[in-house]
Amino acid sequence: MNVNNAALTAITSLLTLGAVSLPTSAATEPADMEKCYGIAKAGKNDCAGTTHSCAGQSKLDASGKDWVYVPKGTCERIVGGSLTAK
Repeated sequence: MNVNNAALTAITSLLTLGAVSLPTSAATEPADMEKCYGIAKAGKNDCAGTTHSCAGQSKLDASGKDWVYVPKGTCERIVGGSLTAK
């Protein structure tokens, strides 16, 4: 393998890794659910936060940066719940 092929392989690997670690988009959010920030127990979040890459990795209870899915219309009724990250 020459230097150009090695560089191309390294760049392709990094781009692939980056695409795999993208957070869940709103397009894949269940229609009858909403993300609720600030109510997840440590280790019980549903997906990516600002300090980790996916589900079950939150370190604190009720972190304003971690979320769980709840039925639409219920998040803001829960003490500490927010539709946006804090």
